[in-house]
Amino acid sequence: MMRERHFVLAAGGTGGHMVPAAALASELAGRGHGVALISDARGVRFPGLFDDVQTHVLPAGRFGRNPLGWIPAARQMLRGRSMAMELYRSFRPSAVVGFGGYPALPALLAAFARDIPTVIHEQNAVLGRVNRLAARKVDAIATSYGHVQRLRERYADKAHLVGNPVREAILALRSRPYPVLDEDGIFRVLVTGGSQGASVLSRVVPDGLAMLPVHFRRRMQVTHQARPEDIEAVRAKYAAHEIPAEIATYLADMPEQLAWAHIVIARAGASTVAELTAAGRPAILVPLPGATDDHQTENAREITEAGGARTIQQRNFTAKELAKQMQRLGLEPRALENAAQRAKGCGRPNAARELADLVERVADEHEGAA
Repeated sequence: MMRERHFVLAAGGTGGHMVPAAALASELAGRGHGVALISDARGVRFPGLFDDVQTHVLPAGRFGRNPLGWIPAARQMLRGRSMAMELYRSFRPSAVVGFGGYPALPALLAAFARDIPTVIHEQNAVLGRVNRLAARKVDAIATSYGHVQRLRERYADKAHLVGNPVREAILALRSRPYPVLDEDGIFRVLVTGGSQGASVLSRVVPDGLAMLPVHFRRRMQVTHQARPEDIEAVRAKYAAHEIPAEIATYLADMPEQLAWAHIVIARAGASTVAELTAAGRPAILVPLPGATDDHQTENAREITEAGGARTIQQRNFTAKELAKQMQRLGLEPRALENAAQRAKGCGRPNAARELADLVERVADEHEGAA
């Protein structure tokens, strides 16, 4: 029987960092280990993700483009590092796992100082800034894609492809069949721009769907996540096109929404792509143009090349282009089912388990060398 250990997970306060951290926390807890979370004020307030995990908010300065802010940021980082070291004295972690974001950095710096094994997990297809800073000293780098840009070749021997962990409710969709789409059935479209919504989707999607063949438009049912300031305009557009649509700022039942969707129109954030490939849903992806290192375009590359999605850069994202790409992806049932299978083929459903295996292995190796 494996003995109980303690692990610290450190993540920035966005959903892209917190969701895989929560999936790993659940897997480690299920193996009988103790888990603690280090994040910022946003991260510890995520509903339902870390209800049974002890959480700690540590200061972490952000190093932006303005050099005048670097000294205060460094002071905050050092303060957070000291607080993390104090936590480690009592919690005694067997390893510290960083998921990116500046709030993860003090926890990793404290682990380096106390010679605690470290693992970082990269959700995107481009190594993030904090993970780039930590890559030289960590014991292992877990990746979500086979090829990760900005990951230096000299670190390749400690990189391990595990995938991007998703929630159990999403993973459960993998065993459910693609929803039946017959000639007279409802054609369901899910539109989501991530946790903050996306105004460009609200501007373009209703008009693009209105340009699809009449027999599809008459059967269409849309669920559209929109920003609060966009809701009334979006609702008016769908009404003018006579397309039934449910508009909301937040979709609390995202797993169920994804379960019945025949096609998804979305940004290409790491968690979104991981959920699409876990569930097996075809998509039209519109990468966020301002994303650091254009990582959303890289996130979309694998599923797009496999034939499970079409990618449209935002500068080219018009109603006409959306309608054209949806028809290319396939509006016939068999074509959509084929695209769904291709999307599913890109999924890595064992990501949480494999990441937990890696974390335990790193802890084992450190104890064996001690």
